[in-house]
Amino acid sequence: MKYNFDEIINRRGTYSLKWDGGDLIKQVGLTERYDEETIPLFTADMDLPVPQPLLDALHKTVDHKIFGYSVLPDEYFEAIQHWFKKRHDWDIKGEEIIYSPGTVHALNIAVKAFTGPGDGIIIQRPVYPPFTPAIEGNGREVMNNALKCDDDGYYSIDFEDFEAKAKEENTKLFILCNPHNPTGRVFNIDELKKLSDICAKNDVLIIADEIHGDLIRRDQTFIPIGKAAKNEDHIITFTAINKTFNVAGLHCTNVIIPNPELREIFRGVLGMQLPSPFTISALIAVYNEGEEWLEQLKEYIDGTMEFVKNFLAESMPKVKVRIPEGTYIMWMDFSGYGISPEEVHDRIYNKANVLLEDGNMFGEEGLNYQRICIPSPRPIIKEAFERIAREFEDINQT
Repeated sequence: MKYNFDEIINRRGTYSLKWDGGDLIKQVGLTERYDEETIPLFTADMDLPVPQPLLDALHKTVDHKIFGYSVLPDEYFEAIQHWFKKRHDWDIKGEEIIYSPGTVHALNIAVKAFTGPGDGIIIQRPVYPPFTPAIEGNGREVMNNALKCDDDGYYSIDFEDFEAKAKEENTKLFILCNPHNPTGRVFNIDELKKLSDICAKNDVLIIADEIHGDLIRRDQTFIPIGKAAKNEDHIITFTAINKTFNVAGLHCTNVIIPNPELREIFRGVLGMQLPSPFTISALIAVYNEGEEWLEQLKEYIDGTMEFVKNFLAESMPKVKVRIPEGTYIMWMDFSGYGISPEEVHDRIYNKANVLLEDGNMFGEEGLNYQRICIPSPRPIIKEAFERIAREFEDINQT
């Protein structure tokens, strides 16, 4: 089946956080302006139609007419195993899989389960904002192994600093984000092996957030750290259908824990979690029948990223951006304009009326950056960038 990702689907009036959540968005301080003309491109969900097999499965669930408590059938676990073996050549045992209603929820559970008050947890800023409250909100200490950025906007790991932090006595946990949000790095096998070896040597547990692992460029290869590592006993991996198939509202994260002792500890803190029957139907459908759609989606996203890069080169050449190796996020450096981050924000959010995410939300390393999520119909992305470019016309050539 051929999907039309240029189709603009009106999401207003559908309880969408992006399109209907203006009051909440202003309340939490993401923007000062939000109205019916706002183009929201700040959150990691898609404005694109989902796979037809997913719709068929959900319609079948609706037609049953009863939506009671549900249990996970064998088909659920088999679908996960099949997907990761076929797509990533990663063998997962059924008993290693634990369902969670969300990745951030699972992260908070892991922090509580495997660390104590005052323990150190390594993260790599600029990084997904909820990592910080999951640490500090639970009374733990952030240990920032900031990624290094070269003049071309390419990020790499500071291994000397990472190892020094891993050796500290109170360091108990490392939260890996791969593919990395917001920089878009897909860490290679040598990087992953080195991270794993350092953590194993220093008795540091790895929590690997790999929920963007299927959303990579067509010329890239994603390798789960659990596959790359010599031993998986110190690794817990978060996977999800939420990003890949645009079903964040169905709350479906799967936690892969090969170590049985860690698995029981995590399960005990997590408590009983019963998924929706819609969640079960969705996962089985997309992991068994969603590949065709995903390949078309990746091609479309790659094309949109090429459009953004070319548009900025022509119309806003002072913005530095590179096509990321993974995710559907672009990380744009506005420092070339020589204006304050507050003025950049005002021109984009208030004047252009386009809602992105200020880079400082990801740590001080993102101070002059803006993050955009681009999985929307290309005509919407085009309009958003045309609006933004008009607000920078006066300084584009100076």
